[in-house]
Amino acid sequence: MSLIDSLSPQNVIPVEKIRYDERGLVPAIVQDYLDGTVLMMAWMNRESLQKTLDTGETWFWSRSRQELWHKGGTSGHTQKVQSIRYDCDSDALLISIEQVGDIACHTGERSCFHQVAEKIVPPPADTLSQVFQVICDRRDNPTESSYTCKLLAGGDNKILKKIGEESAEVVMAFKDDDKEAIAGEVADLLYHTLVALAHHQVDVKDVYRKLQERRR
Repeated sequence: MSLIDSLSPQNVIPVEKIRYDERGLVPAIVQDYLDGTVLMMAWMNRESLQKTLDTGETWFWSRSRQELWHKGGTSGHTQKVQSIRYDCDSDALLISIEQVGDIACHTGERSCFHQVAEKIVPPPADTLSQVFQVICDRRDNPTESSYTCKLLAGGDNKILKKIGEESAEVVMAFKDDDKEAIAGEVADLLYHTLVALAHHQVDVKDVYRKLQERRR
């Protein structure tokens, strides 16, 4: 089944209505559908966009080789399209995808946008994913002064005790209908839950996948 077949009529991208530039191209931003990370930017023409819709995987136009290319066709790091949007001027595309292998860049990095001031850093994602990355870094590179490291060093006994305490505080905040307290206590509960995930080597994106499955 093509991507077109899986979309409702009002959500099908009108290939002929996209405003291509003088070269017949339109920029396409590719984004992880789970945590919103911008993975890459490439160019599409009518044919590559149509092929993307027909196959459900991304196809682009190579300006250097002057030919179509199937993302991941050689490396195996294909991109399964979840949705395609176009902007208010119809001259840019935003493609949400599931990245096979979690590598989009030819350098082996997750995202092509990984360089800041000549250093390699994780690409920005949603807040929970960013916090989870910091927690994993603390796990792998512990420091004595870090509260996160102290939690991880205490193992399940310390981490799960905190989750129990924070859960009770969340309940009380809701019971008191204190909006500021609710936001703060839920943030504390989410943080300690992320620590538990990192301790048990469970990626937060696996949680996102479960939520996506239930959403469907």
